[in-house]
Amino acid sequence: MGGIAAIARQAGHRVTGCDANVYPPMSTQLEAQGIDLIEGFSPDQINLKPDLFIIGNVVSRGNPLMEAILDQGLPYQSGPQWLGEQVLQGKHVLAVAGTHGKTTTTAMLTWILQANGLEPGYLIGGVPNNFDVSARLGQKSGNNLKAPHYFVIEADEYDTAFFDKRSKFVHYRPKTAILNNLEFDHADIFADITAIETQFHHLVRTVPSSGCLVVNAAEASLDRVLQRGCWSQVEKFGLSSDDRQALPNQDWTLKDTQRDGFKVLFKGQEVAEVVWDEDASVTGRHNQLNALAAIAAANHVGVSPQQAAQALSTFKNVKRRMEVIGRVNGITIYDDFAHHPTAITTTVDGLKRRIADQPKARILAVLEPRSNTMKLGVMKSQLPDSLKDADCVFGYGSATGKDALGWDLKESLAPLGSKAQAFDDLEKLMNAVKKEAKPGDHILVMSNGGFGGVHRKLLEMLR
Repeated sequence: MGGIAAIARQAGHRVTGCDANVYPPMSTQLEAQGIDLIEGFSPDQINLKPDLFIIGNVVSRGNPLMEAILDQGLPYQSGPQWLGEQVLQGKHVLAVAGTHGKTTTTAMLTWILQANGLEPGYLIGGVPNNFDVSARLGQKSGNNLKAPHYFVIEADEYDTAFFDKRSKFVHYRPKTAILNNLEFDHADIFADITAIETQFHHLVRTVPSSGCLVVNAAEASLDRVLQRGCWSQVEKFGLSSDDRQALPNQDWTLKDTQRDGFKVLFKGQEVAEVVWDEDASVTGRHNQLNALAAIAAANHVGVSPQQAAQALSTFKNVKRRMEVIGRVNGITIYDDFAHHPTAITTTVDGLKRRIADQPKARILAVLEPRSNTMKLGVMKSQLPDSLKDADCVFGYGSATGKDALGWDLKESLAPLGSKAQAFDDLEKLMNAVKKEAKPGDHILVMSNGGFGGVHRKLLEMLR
């Protein structure tokens, strides 16, 4: 919603917005663009008399401002529908869908197009470090007014609004679509993985025959989606043919090099090599696959793999994706958005791979499982396995308030034995981390929320 607000502002509209909890980095970014932020949902905001209320999917019936809008018959629309009708119409849309990696892959693909002069519009669900803002209108490429206007968008499968229960991405109508992965998530709105596969199939149905689907070859769930019907070109990506995890019928594959870099192969022939910037904060197999998917999607709009790989050499990851908050007394503190067990696993693994040449380095994982799915306890049994490669684990689960867990975090982490501790008090958690941390350690903080500013507080405590 912050990105949509930014795009509306760039299009010349006066924009105001409200939320229950507005915090950086999005709040500061919006304020810098002249967008007034209002805390809370007071019905008095109808006195602003906007031409249109754009409603996010966190707003539900009973919200005081929404009830006032409905009672007075004022015009409203969902963010994705407004975007689809007012911004994306007539553009070549490149959509990035998947349970994991959407934000990073969208940022990678956007940077590839930008670095190659295509000036894309984009909407990224985070703050990309290669750009000043998380969303923009973009323009036709170069000086050629007849050239396509590209728009790269993070395509979320979560529902659109309380009045539109379709996934957001059905509004975007992409011509190029990445299907990165598909697992069960969003247990608050989806009964099972089959329900999510249905929504992905709805997305596939909107891609034209001249379009291209870039699909993760390792995902059986995505195979099932395509088996329901597919009318577009399909290019599959995955690991190299000499890797034991490799699968047949892959168009795009990769081979490891150094520091999570890799060689790019198309139809078995090496076509490029990705070498990351040392400070890019891009780690792990999952980010290699994210980059491979972005390279394949860019190829569909005429950016060669070599050009794409060159662009990725200057890619800076999105804020809150293995973002280094600071280093103090030989201890490094990271902020990461991981909250689903699979994302936690790949994030820990990525950091472990990055510090493999540091024999005494330890990973101290600090986790807040606060997503709707995690709060319901649907995946609590998967938590211990996702954290097994961390040396110490500090879990936080509030006992009260809207983010309270409906299950026992201590009991869930018990299989990890003495290396895991659970807290319902942030101060006690931070004191425990401070007591344990020593020079050479890497403190990995994972949450999809603000987590009470734990990252920076720990930085200060460890000075």
